[in-house]
Amino acid sequence: MQNRQTPILAPSLLAGDHANLGASASLVESAGLKWLHMDIMDGHFVPNLTFGPATLDALRKAGIELFFDTHLMLSKPQLYVEAFAKAGANLISIHIEPDYDHAATLTAIRKLGCQCGIVLNPGTPVGEIEHLLDQIDLALVMTVQPGFGGQSFQSDMLKKITQLNTYRQERAHNWRIEVDGGIDLSQAKDCFDAGADTFVAGTAFFKSKDCTKFAQTIQSLA
Repeated sequence: MQNRQTPILAPSLLAGDHANLGASASLVESAGLKWLHMDIMDGHFVPNLTFGPATLDALRKAGIELFFDTHLMLSKPQLYVEAFAKAGANLISIHIEPDYDHAATLTAIRKLGCQCGIVLNPGTPVGEIEHLLDQIDLALVMTVQPGFGGQSFQSDMLKKITQLNTYRQERAHNWRIEVDGGIDLSQAKDCFDAGADTFVAGTAFFKSKDCTKFAQTIQSLA
């Protein structure tokens, strides 16, 4: 399919062992993966708190070299992009829903040396980010309401993935389409068929009987 990239699995550290996040990150590396998804929540934009820049910095100092796919679920992400970039983020994604200067924040992320992404909650139409698609490296479709792990995949989000894929083909762009929320092997295949190429899996990966086999199955979708 035009503009389709190699499938990437980005396990969510949120579903790892919070008593030993370094070991969880190392498990991702040992499964042969390159990306780690960092769910950053502020207790305001979403009803949960997770971790901040210090966690990324500590993982870097512990020798973790994974690509940190950093998802800011914050009311004011523009205030924190520099801290996360300096802590070791490789890609920083921001939500469209809060009221701030989205375009300027994406520009700031890129100037800090990171890739940038824009995120849609389940109730937000794709049209809300159309004006930003020329600026991004990744569009993230939330397939659950963000805030807590372990939720069930919302299958009606497949239409949104298809719509984004149509935009990508029409504009001859190569930004990634990422999906996050309730992703297991079955849902990953459905999302891939709709146009997604980057898959966040938390519970399904870390609770898998064979994390390496789980990763290989995702990576072989192409």
